[in-house]
Amino acid sequence: MIDYQAMARYADERLPRYTSYPTAPLFSSAVAAPDYCHWLAALPPATETSLYLHIPFCRSMCWYCGCHTTITRRNEPISNYVDVLQREIELVARHVPAPLTVRHVHFGGGTPTTIEPEALRALVARLRATFHVVPGAEIAIEIDPRTLTPDMTVALGEAGFTRASLGVQSFDPRVQKEINRVQSVDCTAAAVDGLRAAGIDGINFDLIYGLPLQTTASCVETVEQCLALQPDRFSVFGYAHVPKFKKHQRKINEAGLPGGHARHDQATAIADVLVAAGYVHVGLDHFARPGDTLARAQAEGRLRRNFQGYTTDACGALIGFGASAIGRLPQGYMQNEVALGRYADCIMQGELAAARGYRLTPDDILRADLIERLMCDLAVDVAEVCARHGITPVTLAPALIRLRALANEGIVHIDGARIVVADHARPLVRTVASTFDAYLGDSQRLYSRAV
Repeated sequence: MIDYQAMARYADERLPRYTSYPTAPLFSSAVAAPDYCHWLAALPPATETSLYLHIPFCRSMCWYCGCHTTITRRNEPISNYVDVLQREIELVARHVPAPLTVRHVHFGGGTPTTIEPEALRALVARLRATFHVVPGAEIAIEIDPRTLTPDMTVALGEAGFTRASLGVQSFDPRVQKEINRVQSVDCTAAAVDGLRAAGIDGINFDLIYGLPLQTTASCVETVEQCLALQPDRFSVFGYAHVPKFKKHQRKINEAGLPGGHARHDQATAIADVLVAAGYVHVGLDHFARPGDTLARAQAEGRLRRNFQGYTTDACGALIGFGASAIGRLPQGYMQNEVALGRYADCIMQGELAAARGYRLTPDDILRADLIERLMCDLAVDVAEVCARHGITPVTLAPALIRLRALANEGIVHIDGARIVVADHARPLVRTVASTFDAYLGDSQRLYSRAV
């Protein structure tokens, strides 16, 4: 039996997105640059690696944004920043025992395409010259269609980019005005056409529900308009309203924000339309065409989750470049200085800019595995995962008690050691995953609603 009151109650909880475990609020300056130097030096030469490059610049501020970014109309700050990135790539290369084998590269932001086309070509060339970027590596970039130029589109194709994620969020004019992001369907279509003509076949769209003045009907209309452009994937996120931490969000009229029930209806309606259109529902909030590598990875139990969301990336290390960038090595997580000035000062002085991090324990690694499998597969065999890590399930007794409570409310099914999220409760998979979070406690206020 479905307990709708319980569903509604859990939907209003504030929980991590679990793109990492432990989550970033647990990072501290007790783990910093000296540790990062040792971790890089200890990286086994055969380790396959992913690279993330953070470009923290935009031409205008979208009021819903939760990213680390800076608004600039000038090109000089961006050009200077790219010079620092080039220097950081050199520094990291000096610390690793052998050139890294790279299978995934992701440019995020901000808006990475604020870089000048020639500077982007040079940056990718530097990566290829410094590391072994394998043939067929996925090279992805996040794009604001409103500022994408024809020259940049050509540069992306020539530099070997294989995937582009386009921010759409909503095509509803009323919503766009409320979030300070006016973007037409025609503008988006032109960007898609240009990217495909340049040879970039992987096209992702990002959508957001729970925005001010957004309705279920307007969400459905946006999805239908997007479907006409035939993207390969969709990422569908709930708006996280945290004006205490993101001051520009104070410009959003809170009276216009949908409540918990409305957010649930919007998320469900979007999912229903996409599934009816033939897309596979991947994990919590991604959708992909049946032949897409993401859909195949889920079907084969190979789906992973990292800071960019759901991924096929199974590399043993992720190295972050740029201000605020986060990486993960076998020993733990490391984040660069957030402030642009402090980041640049460290790098130009010949020092790594790692400012805070987290050293993983065996218990953390076990719980991260359990959480990732739940987030990716909507199911986990607790005994099997514990056996793989050589840890007895008795250490998870509190989590199992909470899971039994969720089972009583129809949110999960328990069959021996196997936990399965009920079909109707897929939107609450973060709630289920949180039962294995040993650190959640009072930090819930930092996170977004579960739905």
